[in-house]
Amino acid sequence: MRLAIGGAITLIALAVAGRRVFWLFRLIRSGQPAEGRLDDLPGRIWTEISEVGGQRRLLKWSVPGLAHFFTFWGFTVLILTVIEAFGGLFDDDFHIPLFGHWAAVGFLEDFFAVAVLAGLLTFTIIRFKNAPARLERKSRFYGSHTGPAWVILGLITAVIVTLLIYRGAQWNTGNLPQGQTRWAFASYGVSRIFSGLSHGANENIETAFLLLNLAVIMGFSVLVVYSKHLHIGLAPINVVLKRKPVALGPLATTPDIEKLMEEEEPIVGVGKVEDFSWKAMLDFATCTECGRCQSQCPAWNTGKPLSPKLLIMDLRDHLFAKAPYLLAAGGAGDGEGGGEAPKAVTGVEEDAGVGHHGVPESGFGRVPQPGQPQVDRPLVGTAEEGGVIDPDVLWSCTNCGACVEQCPVDIEHVDHIVDMRRYQVMIESAFPSEAGVMLRNLENNGNPWGVSPRTRTEWTEGLPFDVRVIGDGEQIPDDVEYLYWVGCAGAIEDRAKKVARSFAELLHTAGVEFAILGTNESCTGDPARRLGNEYLYQEIAKANIELLNETGVKKIVATCPHCFNSLAREYSSLGGTYEVVHHTQLLGKLVEERKLVPVTPVESSVTYHDPCFLGRHNKVYTPPREILEAIPGIRGQEMHRCKDRGFCCGAGGARMWMEEKIGKRVNVDRMEEALGLDPDVVSTACPFCIVMLTDAVTEKKLAGEAKESVEVLDVSQLLARSLAPAAPAAPAPAEPVA
Repeated sequence: MRLAIGGAITLIALAVAGRRVFWLFRLIRSGQPAEGRLDDLPGRIWTEISEVGGQRRLLKWSVPGLAHFFTFWGFTVLILTVIEAFGGLFDDDFHIPLFGHWAAVGFLEDFFAVAVLAGLLTFTIIRFKNAPARLERKSRFYGSHTGPAWVILGLITAVIVTLLIYRGAQWNTGNLPQGQTRWAFASYGVSRIFSGLSHGANENIETAFLLLNLAVIMGFSVLVVYSKHLHIGLAPINVVLKRKPVALGPLATTPDIEKLMEEEEPIVGVGKVEDFSWKAMLDFATCTECGRCQSQCPAWNTGKPLSPKLLIMDLRDHLFAKAPYLLAAGGAGDGEGGGEAPKAVTGVEEDAGVGHHGVPESGFGRVPQPGQPQVDRPLVGTAEEGGVIDPDVLWSCTNCGACVEQCPVDIEHVDHIVDMRRYQVMIESAFPSEAGVMLRNLENNGNPWGVSPRTRTEWTEGLPFDVRVIGDGEQIPDDVEYLYWVGCAGAIEDRAKKVARSFAELLHTAGVEFAILGTNESCTGDPARRLGNEYLYQEIAKANIELLNETGVKKIVATCPHCFNSLAREYSSLGGTYEVVHHTQLLGKLVEERKLVPVTPVESSVTYHDPCFLGRHNKVYTPPREILEAIPGIRGQEMHRCKDRGFCCGAGGARMWMEEKIGKRVNVDRMEEALGLDPDVVSTACPFCIVMLTDAVTEKKLAGEAKESVEVLDVSQLLARSLAPAAPAAPAPAEPVA
């Protein structure tokens, strides 16, 4: 009887779950190609070990991370008990061959059973403390499926409780695979509850709860493949297929624009959910709805409608709702029963979940308009249009990468957002109007401000030495070590010009020979690319690569992290491979080699703001801090959100040239955090950050919320101050003659 019931439960559950898994496999496989997902296999294997086995990303949040660590390893170790349970269907005295009777195995099984229960208690407390009903947008679970999450917690608890009960009965009957050993401490403890019962009663308890345990496990397996807990199976796959290297760096895709433009109806980016790659579809299905990305997103934290979590959830819901069409178009039927695709889906499919978020003001989870087929819903559109993603959601992103950095299952939110932007910009011509001015300036003058290229060398005027300029058709001289890529901001924007001058003076002091391109230098194209105009970016990039190759450049140094990221990480896909360093990396090296020796004390309290494209995108956190630590007199203090959890200034993703019309300004929010430390200087290492933070502190000074002496300075400016001779002390007043 035990075998018949257990076998029937297992076969039914595996059939239902297997059918769903096969449907998901075919749906994800219907996506567009994604290249390079198995490059550097040894590195990917190590990533799998550290992120899945070591739970590295989850442990960034210590308490929930530890709870998940023990739950994950509990489920892994407790696979042994599942094997024992199935073996028990055939043989009351079953144990795993070779080692299954060891007392140490019993200890491990019981230890992790208790550890899982402790983890579940921790999750319960966390969910109560962060309940969306009370905290609303401040809760990272806001918009998540909280009901099914409680069901899952209940089912896991039931798995462990039924396990311990039947193991306790097994201890009394002598059927425990490890024998009557007190090393199986939890099982022994439960056995004491039933110790007064007869042998037959304990056998009945063992049989009933073993079958119940298997039933709960099988029910859990079915529910997992129909819920957000699908990540249990998909996360290890998604992690090993993440894009490399670890830092965000370049965008995942660089389409061949020239080839696309030869097509009769070119499609650039993503205009429909089926235009996403299979890796993107895997991302959507893998989302755990944990909300870590949402809690770190500068847009969401300043009242914007963008939540990376809700964006991924809505794309997933739309993908599942549209699945019958996608699978039928591929000749596969709908995968959940086969047959023709329905003529119209006017509401929400069983798997869609559209409308569940309860945040209609944010544009998420909108139900299609009455009579509007699911297949006809625009991917990006307003509420009136029944769009899946609201335009305000799409254009709120700063590309800071906090979502990708925090995601425990390596979802690539930024890439998906830029892919949708590409379609909106290049196919629909639908983007914020002020961004259009920036694009025209790039086309006409090679910089976002639209000033004449002739002004690109004005920042050098008044320097106590001549800056070497590489002219048309000239090669980099052999004695020039670095080409200094000044960047549009450094050459044009007044505050950034001061940084360029300080850096040039430091190089001159250290005896480093450098040159600039002068009027031949152009924008790297980063603002165009991050906005979504891939065509303009590639045109600019190819022209720059041709120029750099003609000059024979080998080493480049850049003061702008956006230029640094483009030159070092993105140009290689278009044929431009160079050795590129950020100016803080070079200055740190010069300080270490004592070619620059800071001696003059800079008596200031300083807090450092991590630029997103230097920090998260390129993992450069240490050099700027080491420079500041080397300067005598500086008292450094870190903001709460720093390094890989640093908060954006609001300028990335081409937001520098778009008005911030919704919610609080990101730069103001960041400056308020900095001012909370009462610093004398807010330091950074990016011209965009300099502009945004200076604007914010000026606003705070006018409102009387910041002291007048607060400065926003680049790291290089502070280093330059420490190299300058100290001002001579004023002579003491003469003593009066008696």
